[in-house]
Amino acid sequence: MMKFIFFMFFMIPLCFLNKYYWFIQFFYFIFFMLFFYSYSFNVFFSSISYIFGCDYLTFFMILLSIWICLLMMMASEKIYYYNNFSLFFSLMILLLMILLFFTFCSMNMFIFYLFFEMSLIPTLFLILGWGYQPERIQAGIYMFMYTLFGSLPMMVSLFYLYNCNSSLDFFVVMNINSFYLYLCMILVFLIKMPMYFIHLWLPKAHVEAPISGSMILAGVMLKLGGYGLLRFMKYFVEIGLKFSFVFITISLIGGLYISLVCLRQSDIKSLIAYSSVSHMGLVLGGLMTLNLSGFYGSFLMMIAHGLCSSGLFCLANISYERLSSRSLFLNKGLINLMPSMSLWWFLLCSSNMGAPFSLNLFGEILLINSLISWSWITFIFLFLVLFFSAAYSLFLYSHSQHGMIYQGLYSFSSCNIREYLLLFLHWVPLNLIFLCGDIFMF
Repeated sequence: MMKFIFFMFFMIPLCFLNKYYWFIQFFYFIFFMLFFYSYSFNVFFSSISYIFGCDYLTFFMILLSIWICLLMMMASEKIYYYNNFSLFFSLMILLLMILLFFTFCSMNMFIFYLFFEMSLIPTLFLILGWGYQPERIQAGIYMFMYTLFGSLPMMVSLFYLYNCNSSLDFFVVMNINSFYLYLCMILVFLIKMPMYFIHLWLPKAHVEAPISGSMILAGVMLKLGGYGLLRFMKYFVEIGLKFSFVFITISLIGGLYISLVCLRQSDIKSLIAYSSVSHMGLVLGGLMTLNLSGFYGSFLMMIAHGLCSSGLFCLANISYERLSSRSLFLNKGLINLMPSMSLWWFLLCSSNMGAPFSLNLFGEILLINSLISWSWITFIFLFLVLFFSAAYSLFLYSHSQHGMIYQGLYSFSSCNIREYLLLFLHWVPLNLIFLCGDIFMF
């Protein structure tokens, strides 16, 4: 692991050289390939050095983080061309990637918690520094306060756990059968996912964030909550079986409410942000069933949602850069202006609703299997959530692509190769990982 850590630290000086902005992105590609070929696809921790190691969960989460970070650089071309503090911007992305790398590959609970919290700071800088509206300060504070409110009980619980076990290594900690510890430990992950009732920070943060902020929030930051639950739930199996019905009920009914909210959104970014809450509700429901298909399904759904949601935010940004508005009332008839971009809208909206052959479908099948095996009553809510998921995806596609072109549009430019490549690099992994789905079933 140390060679990858040194590689990331050697990239820091490049961030202070403006002409190397695209060169840094090339280094992300190299880093991605190096990490991809270094792993032996082992279910146990390997490449262990100091407190860092890599197992199956870690491997795919780190790959997702590196991939989203290099696409963030590609999507934020305007920051480079207008020299809007582009050096500081590339440094923030690199720091964020380093912190996410440490979070995912840490083998100690406290180190995981430390980097989990630290990854919030570069995200906050991205929202406050490069956001669009003055409300970004309020959105940043919302995100910060929600996460800090949930993380304090977890920190106290970790100290208590250390006092009992004399170690916080993932291998050493024994099963915990205390409701208070259970609630304190998973609260921060529920906020980060986010679970319905504690999701209000997410739409605010998405709407105010720049394209890079939205991509990292949807692509990786929400996955920190799911990853934390995947790691920690094995210590709470006994207590989890008693109380998981509460979280499953909230996540399914909340997912249904949020799906209905999506149908009434006029802001494209807000619609995509609320759809994230609905999808992560399914992930949480699958995780809380505490069975194997729920574990696999939620893991697959997190990776699929990371790529799909990030791609939809890129599409929303491409339209915003041309029409200077995210409103669905003004973003109309885009099929007449950008017919080739309409294809990408269709492909990513279809993936968002779980159409074949996307990874979303693969994840949803496993989650449906998991939840219905837990209780057949969940079938009613699952059916409604998935139906409305298709409804709001089609609503987004049809409202943006069809209808009369906005008459106040005074200048327009077609899409360039960078934008097509950006969308291609979101969609291809999302639909081709499906072909090697057996990798996820080890």
